Amino acid sequence: MKPLHHLQQESEDAVESPPTGALVALDAAAPLGAAPQFVDVDCDGRAVRIEHQWLNGERADAALLVFLHEGLGSLSMWRDFPQQLCDAAGCRGLVYSRPGYGRSTPRARGESWGADYMHRQACALLPALLSALKVDRVAPPPWLFGHSDGGSIALLYAARHPDRVAGCIVVAPHIMVEALSIEGVSDARAAYLHSGLRARLAKYHEDPDSAFWGWNGVWLDPRFLAWSIEAELAAIRCPLLAVQGLDDVYGSVAQIRGIARRAPQSVLLELAGCGHSPHRDQPAQLIAACTAFLQRHGRAGRMPHGRSRSNPTDRSA
Repeated sequence: MKPLHHLQQESEDAVESPPTGALVALDAAAPLGAAPQFVDVDCDGRAVRIEHQWLNGERADAALLVFLHEGLGSLSMWRDFPQQLCDAAGCRGLVYSRPGYGRSTPRARGESWGADYMHRQACALLPALLSALKVDRVAPPPWLFGHSDGGSIALLYAARHPDRVAGCIVVAPHIMVEALSIEGVSDARAAYLHSGLRARLAKYHEDPDSAFWGWNGVWLDPRFLAWSIEAELAAIRCPLLAVQGLDDVYGSVAQIRGIARRAPQSVLLELAGCGHSPHRDQPAQLIAACTAFLQRHGRAGRMPHGRSRSNPTDRSA
């Protein structure tokens, strides 16, 4: 294994993350400006309607960056971060809400998500969506940018479809369940029931109960404690940037360091004074790191197992 790339970003105005982490940022969030579109997709034998938005579509020859949101996220909850990153990196963008979120088809009444819900998103929904939007017919393949659950889904997609992804950027991803993750999810349940979180989420989801209880229910199911995707990460061949805030209440640096042990081409970015949502807490630092990584690897494509086309002594992202 080559030496890990650790980039410690210090912040002079670092603040302590509140008990519910990024949840308090919902009040400041503003939807993206352009109206979303909708596409009907068949996923696991069920027809679902997916809310999505294209960014910088006029840049026909630019790389495509697909954004995968967090466990309580949606297209609108990204605010303008996808546009900012795509503009800085010269990319096109595709942002979407998974079923159960935003204005996409909500979770069916009485439906409970199983421990494999992220696998199903990576192996069924995302391929079906990209096919419906004809992204799977475009060369080179897209890049994936995933946050939290979306980061885990991006990792699983890259492991299952190594020829269909140019590279991944994963921010606060989960590869296993930690005790602090369960504590954070439990705090979120209390906030949803007693502290106005439901009303804040209703700004970004047509059915906030669909989004919240789908996510919260599976994470607090005792059977989910054994969930792990660590064994699947070794199949990832593409360039990979993994980012973790050091004040994240939902996960520790063990998550991204575990990725690097199994996918040795990984570049790690650890952000001090940063919580679960670096794109909200430290957007400038994240955009700079992502832009440099995309520019460096934009044409790297698929790499041989365990090797990187980068200089192992280079400490930059």
